[in-house]
Amino acid sequence: MFENYAHVHKEELELRHQFLESEQDMRDRLDYVDLIDVPDSYNGPRLQFPLTCTDIDLLLEAFKEQQVLHAHYVLEVLFETKKVLKQMPNFTHVQTSPSKELTICGDLHGKLDDLFMIFYKNGLPSESNPYVFNGDFVDRGKYSIEILMILCVSFLVYPNDLHLNRGNHEDFMMNLRYGFTKEILHKYKMKSVLILPMETNRDYDTDSTHNKVGVTFNAHGRIKTNGSPIEHLPKHEWEQIIDILWSDPRGKNGCFPNTGRGGGCYFGPDVTSKILNKYQLKMLIRSHECKPEGYEICHDGKVVTIFSASNYYEEGSNRGAYIKLCSGTAPRFFQYQVTKATCFQPLRQRVYTMESSAIKILKERVISRKSDLTRAFQLQDHRKSGKLSLSQWAFCMENILGLNLPWRSLSSNLVNIDKNGNVEYMSSFQNIHIEKPVQEAHSTLVETLYRYRSDLEIIFNAIDTDHSGLISMEEFCDMWKLFSSHYNVLIDDSQVNKLANVMDLNKDGSIDFHEFLKAFYVVHRYEGLMKPDVTNLV
Repeated sequence: MFENYAHVHKEELELRHQFLESEQDMRDRLDYVDLIDVPDSYNGPRLQFPLTCTDIDLLLEAFKEQQVLHAHYVLEVLFETKKVLKQMPNFTHVQTSPSKELTICGDLHGKLDDLFMIFYKNGLPSESNPYVFNGDFVDRGKYSIEILMILCVSFLVYPNDLHLNRGNHEDFMMNLRYGFTKEILHKYKMKSVLILPMETNRDYDTDSTHNKVGVTFNAHGRIKTNGSPIEHLPKHEWEQIIDILWSDPRGKNGCFPNTGRGGGCYFGPDVTSKILNKYQLKMLIRSHECKPEGYEICHDGKVVTIFSASNYYEEGSNRGAYIKLCSGTAPRFFQYQVTKATCFQPLRQRVYTMESSAIKILKERVISRKSDLTRAFQLQDHRKSGKLSLSQWAFCMENILGLNLPWRSLSSNLVNIDKNGNVEYMSSFQNIHIEKPVQEAHSTLVETLYRYRSDLEIIFNAIDTDHSGLISMEEFCDMWKLFSSHYNVLIDDSQVNKLANVMDLNKDGSIDFHEFLKAFYVVHRYEGLMKPDVTNLV
């Protein structure tokens, strides 16, 4: 980027090389970033530092329109990200709570639509909606730089709530081979940024050993990468890095060479048990391998592989998935698959649409437990101020309603919060808007479904045996047959099939619970109707 955009003289050639290679010069980022001007004709996103959530929105919408972020901002984001990362520990400890879940995503590999789908289904990163991205952000897909920018900008806005783990593709040799470098050269039209190491320094020691990862060990315990020396590490330390980034679980006990990858190892269930017991851990959640369903559980439930890039090999080859963790509950898996029929509205609009239907249902649950909630609020309000901390309010909501939800992130939609961050708890029962009533039900089927909604939720979860939050069209039909048999409600199969297809909003052949909820919302009949207590859905 510097080579392409900085207008410098030939005598400054050495300065340019220092920019690419010198750690000391890279720290002084402003001296270089300022050399790359952003012309007035540039109509892409203009980031403002220090970054805020507004910049995340700006970036997302720009990438939806296939705009390219100017190199000036790319460099500034990268410099700032590096600065912050260098101040952080190698191991990050993250805690969950009943009101704060943690979402873990796997490989994205430059597939921007999958990242948009995750944000659509799960919400944007925030202090109340933390994420872990488990590496392999780039290569193979067409939008690696866009994914990297979204993740880095989100990290800079929420450094304590968005966590970036390194994968084996966060490596310059992998980027040269699998597409990220080529993408950068294409999008930023640079001519000579990288000095490719493949054709230089071929004087390997005769007793060196080679592997497919592109690493060479020599007799002195030092490493070379395809002939170009990189940071000097003792052999055993570099082998540890390779093992962490390249290894895969297998069903056979023991630890043996990973012949498929040419680097790292295969480790069996006995190795997993030994390591987890040694460090008093319950589970390993890792990525690195494409799975047909987007995730896989092995080693007696102790190892979970999560992979978030759907259609990785070709259209329809696999689903993507992410995991949600919450204190005291088992991991929950959410699957998806981006298809050509997927209709992407602007990101914020999609998120709000998804949330609004759920919020309407949730508010009705809140008002139905008003007395119990009021007593719980007042017990916590020792000063009788009419206010509680956000944690106290979330605790009451969780305890009384019995719903395992991210109450902190939902609070802005449910209550008034003062400038000090305290909740005016009686506002929990205000502004509960009931949709304009209709005079007649549109469908007997819809009325029946709503009348037994709680039963349907139980059946939904019973069929969803792997807790993926997703059921197929066939499973939906089976669910209806069970429901129909239990309640002796006769509905034609064609109606069920039609409803299932309508519910499948993104047309991926499956229904998740958000789609299920969004299909219905409560409206009340006119007060003058003969049955004043009956509710309808449209």
